[in-house]
Amino acid sequence: MEEIQSQSDNYRSSSSSASSPSSRVPSSNFFYLRKPGSLRQPISFEDSPEWDDTEIDVRVDEGGDSINVATTTASPSLSKFNSGSFPSPPLPDPSAVARKIAGASLVWKDLTVTMKGKRKYSDKIIKSSNGYALPGTLTVIMGPAKSGKSTMLRAMAGRLPGSAKVYGEVFINGAKLHLPYGSYGYVERESTLIGSLTVREMIYYSALLQLPGFFSQKKSAVEDAIIAMSLGDYANKLIGGHCYMKGLSSGERRRVIIARELVMRPHILFIDEPLYHLDSVSALLMMVTLKKLANTGCTLIFTMYQSSTEVFGLFDRICLLSNGNTLFFGETLACLQHFSNAGFPCPIMQSPSDHFLRAINTDFDRIIAMCKNWQDDQGDFSSVNMDTAVAICTLEATYKSSSDAAAVESMILKLTEKEGPHLKSRGKASSATRVAVLTWRSLLIMSREWKYFWLRLIIYMLLAVSVGTIFSNLGHSLSTVVVRVAAVFVFISFTSLLSIAGLPAHIKEIKIYSHEESNEHSGVLVFLLGHLLSSIPFLFLISISSSVVFYFLVGLRDEFSLLMYFVLNFFMCLLVNEGLMLVVASIWQELFQSILMLVSVHVIMMLVAGYFRIRNQLPGPVWMYPLSYVAFHTYSIQGILENEYIGTSFAVGQVRTISGIQALRSAYNISPNNNAKWENLLVLFLMAIGYRFILFVLLSFRARKNMYACSRFYGCDRKTAIAR
Repeated sequence: MEEIQSQSDNYRSSSSSASSPSSRVPSSNFFYLRKPGSLRQPISFEDSPEWDDTEIDVRVDEGGDSINVATTTASPSLSKFNSGSFPSPPLPDPSAVARKIAGASLVWKDLTVTMKGKRKYSDKIIKSSNGYALPGTLTVIMGPAKSGKSTMLRAMAGRLPGSAKVYGEVFINGAKLHLPYGSYGYVERESTLIGSLTVREMIYYSALLQLPGFFSQKKSAVEDAIIAMSLGDYANKLIGGHCYMKGLSSGERRRVIIARELVMRPHILFIDEPLYHLDSVSALLMMVTLKKLANTGCTLIFTMYQSSTEVFGLFDRICLLSNGNTLFFGETLACLQHFSNAGFPCPIMQSPSDHFLRAINTDFDRIIAMCKNWQDDQGDFSSVNMDTAVAICTLEATYKSSSDAAAVESMILKLTEKEGPHLKSRGKASSATRVAVLTWRSLLIMSREWKYFWLRLIIYMLLAVSVGTIFSNLGHSLSTVVVRVAAVFVFISFTSLLSIAGLPAHIKEIKIYSHEESNEHSGVLVFLLGHLLSSIPFLFLISISSSVVFYFLVGLRDEFSLLMYFVLNFFMCLLVNEGLMLVVASIWQELFQSILMLVSVHVIMMLVAGYFRIRNQLPGPVWMYPLSYVAFHTYSIQGILENEYIGTSFAVGQVRTISGIQALRSAYNISPNNNAKWENLLVLFLMAIGYRFILFVLLSFRARKNMYACSRFYGCDRKTAIAR
C-alpha cells in the first residue's frame, strides 16, 4: 500500500498542476448535465422510481422527426432525470397523439461470468459486479478493450454462449425472471442490413416478423420507430445503394439497426457499442437520438469504449470496468469526483472518458516503456508516468470503501425488496405469417439485387450459348455420341461451378437469419421454407432459359417431353446446388473460405461423375464409395443421357444396328431401364431435401445451444427457454 500511495502522490502532483477538482467545472451546460455544485456532493438516490409511477406521457409529432416528452407529475424520479439534462424539445401540439410507455428497472447483483480459455490468467470475465438501470435513463458500461463490457451486456440479456457460466442475480422490476419476448431489444455491435430495401421497408418487414395483429397496427409501430430514431428524411432511401443511388452513411445505418428493434416498443434496450465505426458528428447525433428515446421511458443500457466530452455529458450513469473488475458505478459526475478522490483528477482540457481509460488501460504501460525517455514540448511526458496496475488497485480500493458503493447497495436493496409489475410477452407473429413475409421479402431482394440471380442468369446464358455453339450441328450418328456426352458434362459441371457467383448473397442471408433468430424474430424452419419458396421461381427461370438454348444448339432429340425432362433435371440440379451452398455458407460464413470449400467440392464431384473415367472402373475405396454416389453431377448427367439415348439405335454398316445404351458403354455407364431417368431425378430430389435437412440440423443445433445457455442463467428449464 505504501507503493500505491507513493505512486498515487506522484500522479496527483503531475496532474494537479494542470487541474484541480475545484477548477475543473466548465461553464458549458451541455457537458455538465446537472448543477456544478453537485460535483462535490455524494450520489443521491432519492429519485428511485416507484413501480406505479414509472409512466411517461409521450407526444409524437406526426409530421416531424422529434419526440416531445412531458413527464407525469406522479413520477418525481423521471422529472429529475429529464430536467436540465438536455435542451428540452418543443412543447407538443394540441393535435398530437399521446401514448404512455411503462418503464422497467434492471438490477444486477454479484454478477460473475466465467468462461474457460477466454482469459490468459483467469477464467473470470466479470467479477462480482453490482449495479442497476432505471427507466428513462442512459446507463453506459465503459472500459478498455477486453474488459468484459460486451460479456456483461450479454449476461444481463441472457445471451451468453453455452460455454459460459453465470453466477449472481439479475432482477427485472424487482423479480428474478427472464425477459419475455418483446419486452426487450438487443442490438449487436455488427449487424447486417439488406441494402436493396429502403429504410421503411426494412423496418416494416422486421415489424411483420415480430408483431402479431393487423397490418395497420404494424405500420403505426414502424412510423413510430422511424420518428424515434430521426430517420424521417431517409425513410424512402435505399439502405445500401442501388444503381446510381447513394446508400446510407454509417450513422444512419446504425440508427436503422436500432429502429428495427423498436417496433416492439421494448421496455429495455441493450446496445453493444452504439458508436461503433461512427465519426464524431454521427456519434453525437446518435447519442442525442438515444437520449430522446430514453426520455420516452425506455431503459437504455449500452457499452462504449470511449466518447467525446459532449457525448459523455449525455450519460446518466456509468459502470466502469477493467479486466472484469468494477472500478465505479454511479452518476457520471460522481465518477469524476471518485477519480479526483483517488488522486487522479481529470485535466481541464481532456475528455473524461479519455482520462478514465488512460488511468485503467494496461496497454498504456507499453507506451510508457517506449516513451520513458521522450519529452514533449512542455517537458516531461507527465500524463502517462504512472503504472496502470497501481491506478486500478487504487481506484478499486477507493470505490469499495466509498459511500458510492454503499449507496449502490442501498439502492439495489430498495429496488429488489418488492416486486413490481411483471413484464409480459406481447405475442408473436404466426409461423405462417413469418414464412409468407420471408418469402415475399426474399423475392423482392432477389429481384432487386442483380448479383443474386440476374448475374447468374446472364452467366448461364453465356455459357449455354458458348457450349451450344461449340458443340452445334453434331447430328445423330454413332460418332457423335462421345462428343454429345462431353457437351452434357461441360454444361452441367460448369453451370454448377459458376453458381458460386451467388454465394455472397447466401452468406448475407445466413447472417440476417442469425440476427433475426437470436432476437426470436425468425426460426429455422421458417427461414428454410421462406428461402426455398422464394428461390424456386428464379431457379426455374434460369433452368428453362439456359436449358432451351443449350438443348437446341447442341441438337438433342426434338421431342417436347424430352425437353421438359431436361429442364426439370437441370432445375433439380440447381436446387441441390443451392442447398449445398447454403450448408457451406452456414458453416463458414466467410466468403473466401466458402468459395475455397465449394470449388474443392465441385472439382471432386466432377472427377468422380463418370466422365473422366467410367464410374464402375473407379477405385472402390473413397472414389467410387462414397464419393461417386454423393456427387449430384453423376445422377444429373446420367439422367440426361438416359433421356437422350434410351430407346434409340444406330446403324453399323448396312445390316447391323446397336442400341443407344450399347453406344454409350465406352463413354458412360447408363441403365437400360426405361424408368432409370426418373430414378435419377428422384435421387436429385432427395439430395435437395437432404442438404436442407443438414442445414436445418446445423442451424437448430446453434439455436438450441444459445437458448440453453439463456435458460441456465435465468433458472427456467430448457423446454421453457426454447418455447420463449
